[in-house]
Parts: sequence; structure tokens; C-alpha cells
Amino acid sequence: MRALRVLQLVRRSPAVRVATRGMNANFSEDVVLSHHAVKSLDGLRPEVDDAAFIAPNATIIGDVRLARGSSVFYGSILRGDVNHIEIGEGTNIQDGVIIHVAKLNAKGIEMPTIIGNMVTVGHGAILHACTLEDECMVGIGAKVLDGAVVERHAIVAAGAVVPPGKVVRSGEVWAGAPARKVRDVTDAERSYFITSATNYMEIAEQHYSAWRRQ
Repeated sequence: MRALRVLQLVRRSPAVRVATRGMNANFSEDVVLSHHAVKSLDGLRPEVDDAAFIAPNATIIGDVRLARGSSVFYGSILRGDVNHIEIGEGTNIQDGVIIHVAKLNAKGIEMPTIIGNMVTVGHGAILHACTLEDECMVGIGAKVLDGAVVERHAIVAAGAVVPPGKVVRSGEVWAGAPARKVRDVTDAERSYFITSATNYMEIAEQHYSAWRRQ
């Protein structure tokens, strides 16, 4: 319930934004503000909700969609060139994360990167042409590769490498390289998915406020 209240607050106020201040979501010009870049590529323009936070020195390129309450922290790169990237509501992309896509797989199927609502992606993770469902978690330095799926309420542990095409099932924790199931998610961890996302929404507001004062 606390997360829902925060999302409602964000919907009422543009408090969590940096790059998009004063602009429509579908802006027509390249924008570079506070040393971060939100840039079009070959006519593909990022769509950034007014209530999304983009930290200085983060880079958002091409066909990327950031939903309300989402956050992209320092040094992250989201490159939507040969396919699109979608980031859902209340999802946090922490410092130094790289998100990219693939055009097609061997069967000719498109390979975007889709990230759902209230997802936590830890520092330095790499996501490539994969899907993260709502309320899951990818740990620090983990990698999720082409065609892999992390289902709702699943955890990819820090440093894990989820191979192409693998499915991390709901309620499972995967670790290792290559990653495999090591145990089930605990009740405490299950309740923490929303807590983690909510905490980062508040952190994003804190950072936005700090940059406004400078």
C-alpha cells in the first residue's frame, strides 16, 4: 500500500524528473541537460514521462520509453537502436547499468528489452534483449542475456549470468555463472520487492530536489 501511495503522489506532482522538465514526452530535439543525454537516433526519440528521474551523466538513446515514477541513475546507458526498451512504473535502474536490445533472434523474432513495474535493477547490471516482469529483482553486477525472462517475484543474485533463453520462474532465486536455481524466495524477500522499488522512488525524489537547488 505504501508503494501505491508514492505512485499516486508522483502522479499528482512532477517532483521526480530532471531531463524532461518543461518538455513534452515526445520531444523533437536532442536534449543535453546537467551533463546527461536524452537523444534521438534516426528519428527514434525517447519517450520520458514527466515524473521519471534521469540522473546527470545517464544516457538515454533512441527508442526508449520510461514510465511514470521510474528512475535511471548515474552513469547508466539505455540504447534503443535496433529495437526498443520499455521501463515500467516505479522501476529503478541503478548506477552504471547497461541496457541494450537485439534486432532479431535466429527464428526472426524481435528482441526488445521489456522491464515491468516496480522492478529493481542493481548497480552495474547488464540487461540485453530480455524481459523482466513486474516486481522482480536483478542484483548488482548480474547479467540477463538474450531472450531470458525473469518472472514476477523472482531474484537474480548479484554477479549471476542468466544465459540466453532461460526462464527464472516466479518465486525462485538464481545465482552463479551460468545461473541456476539455488533456492526459493523467502516470505521476507517477497515483501521486499515493493519496498525496494518504493525506497528508490523516494531516493530519486531526493536527488531531483538536490539538483534543483544547484
